[in-house]
Amino acid sequence: MPVPTIGVHFVSNGTPVAEAAKAELVAMHGNLPISEATMVVALGGDGLMLETLHNVMSRDLPVFGMNFGSIGFLMNDYAPENLVARLSAAKPTMIYPLSMVVRDAAGDTHHALAFNEVSLFRASYQAVKLEISIDGKSRLGELICDGVIIATPAGSTAYNLSAHGPILPIESPLLALTPISPFRPRRWRGAILPNTAEVRVETREAEKRPVSAVADNIEFQQVLDVIIREDRSHGVTLLFDPGTDLEERVLSEQFRY
Repeated sequence: MPVPTIGVHFVSNGTPVAEAAKAELVAMHGNLPISEATMVVALGGDGLMLETLHNVMSRDLPVFGMNFGSIGFLMNDYAPENLVARLSAAKPTMIYPLSMVVRDAAGDTHHALAFNEVSLFRASYQAVKLEISIDGKSRLGELICDGVIIATPAGSTAYNLSAHGPILPIESPLLALTPISPFRPRRWRGAILPNTAEVRVETREAEKRPVSAVADNIEFQQVLDVIIREDRSHGVTLLFDPGTDLEERVLSEQFRY
């Protein structure tokens, strides 16, 4: 194996094209163990990026993604040339996850982190009934819907946007609270909250109307209540090519038609 020219650990989503790109880059730069690397290059889509962010969270390693997925909102374009120069010139963006604490029907408590969003979904054919409280005060006594999303600024352009939620500037101290297919109250379209807010979602008729809670890709079932707040102790750094950083992407997304 050649001597690494940069302190990088390469990961891929396992598809043939991403694996071929990884092999090419490893041949050029080597592949340090993640315990010795100073940064990670992820070859895949946004799903791989979220998985990688969770994996490096405790290591304080920046991540530079190159797109081999469907959308690649969190990724840069793939090019094997001039990787060292690209990494040196890359613009860092710090993002913070949401902390989700779930209490289920068995009385067990579960914890998970989400860099994009925490989502609650109906787990049967029936709509769910949810009560939403902000900082200990009930704000919506009964929301009948298919679910609800609490999104970070980084996640506001993902599932939250598909559910007609607002796009948040990447460095804004805000969270988006967005209902999924609301039935009652029919005119309620969600809220924009300060990132210091504690959101509590309680299920009603939980046995009859089961609810699942998901933090990025971590799911819990038979949910009774969920508490969500931003966690500033687990920030991660994404790296982007100049002119295509996350702030620019979020801004550009608001002018698509």
